[in-house]
Amino acid sequence: MTTAGPAPRQVHAVDERLPLRRLAPLSAQHVLVMVASPVSTVFLTGQALGLGPGRTASLLSAVLVLCGAGTLLQSVGVWRIGVRLPFVMLPGGAATALFLQTAKDHGPATATGAVVLAAALLCAVLPFYARVVRLFPPLVMGVTVLLIGVGMIKVGAQLITGQAGAAGYAAPSAVLLAAATIGCTLLLLLLLRGVWRQTAVLFGMGAGTLVAVTTGLGRFTPPGDGGGGLALPRLLPYGAPHFDVLAALPLLVFSLTTLAEITGQTVLNSETVGRTADPGRDVPRVAGTDALVSLFGGLFGTSLLVTSSENIGIVRLTGVRSRFVTAGAGALLVVVGLLAPLSRLLAGIPAPVVGGSSLVIYGIIAAMGIDMLARTAPGATANSTVIALALTAGLLPVVAPDIYQGFPGWARTVLGSGVVAGTLTAVLLHPLFRRLAEPDRGTTEAAAVPGTVPGA
Repeated sequence: MTTAGPAPRQVHAVDERLPLRRLAPLSAQHVLVMVASPVSTVFLTGQALGLGPGRTASLLSAVLVLCGAGTLLQSVGVWRIGVRLPFVMLPGGAATALFLQTAKDHGPATATGAVVLAAALLCAVLPFYARVVRLFPPLVMGVTVLLIGVGMIKVGAQLITGQAGAAGYAAPSAVLLAAATIGCTLLLLLLLRGVWRQTAVLFGMGAGTLVAVTTGLGRFTPPGDGGGGLALPRLLPYGAPHFDVLAALPLLVFSLTTLAEITGQTVLNSETVGRTADPGRDVPRVAGTDALVSLFGGLFGTSLLVTSSENIGIVRLTGVRSRFVTAGAGALLVVVGLLAPLSRLLAGIPAPVVGGSSLVIYGIIAAMGIDMLARTAPGATANSTVIALALTAGLLPVVAPDIYQGFPGWARTVLGSGVVAGTLTAVLLHPLFRRLAEPDRGTTEAAAVPGTVPGA
């Protein structure tokens, strides 16, 4: 008589370890899809801050290495850092917009300090996650995202105007080059399919650079210095951080709003890989990793780095749910970020090309905000009123930049930031109008049921 041994332990699909021959191409596919975001974000930052090609290449190296490290942490997990799901980490487009605005108004050293403060705040509020996340329902998030997109379109336009922007116009060649880049990007969005479609912005930048070189509309000038095969990120590229809480308010508010987005992405990712979602356990791990990597990001000259679910499409398409695939993608990103020739080559893209690509990227962010607002029943009187007042408060500094010029400095900092003014207006008004609307909603519901008397 033989005794059967214990049944082998069933390994969940998210924890499956793949052989290298399968892991390598799957990881490379994730890198191909996600690399457009850090590349375009770094070029936007370099051009907006007037960084030379060499410093832009160094910044690109830092961003790629940090994105890779963050992706590894989220995928593999170390103690309570990392959620152990197939996530990737990217520079936040909205966070970059706020970082550049802060740098423009107060200098890049203050913007660096704002990133460090925002990362510290995110860590500090994690024990109170359940309470904080209630302040940012979809309506508030929609207002915030829309205002960030609108404000960043202005920054993208300034990349096209360049130095002539002070006079209120741009060189026709720059406008034509930006338009050609946008046209190439849109054409690729129409023609490409599957995961390749997600690289349309990256390939659009390449096409725009090719147009610049072949037509004379721009110049491709990668830095020739820096030597060697390794590109090491530069610590504190803007000098020692300067900490100004008022100047940091836009990024501080944004760091809190990310908790709502992280919650949705974590639930979505868990459902995609077939793991039971547990926001109370998982969201603090995701957000804590974001804060840790963003803290280092600030020290190396970047804005906040955020965990993204944009790679979920690949997971659904391939059916491969293993977190070790994205861990492999993180390792590849670190290697790519340390290759100096690649970083220097990419840093030579003309500013109008970056400006054209950024208009596409941040126009999409604004459209995302509109889509989020469309899902919040904006036809309801209470919701439409809150949206209208919040957008008015947020757009005033955009359409009339000098409206608060006569106010004290702290007031100009708070009210003069469209994102802060609009978000705070929505946070304050949304619960107020919701309470005021409750009696009306109860009356309406009672009147709609036969045999009931309103107020009974």
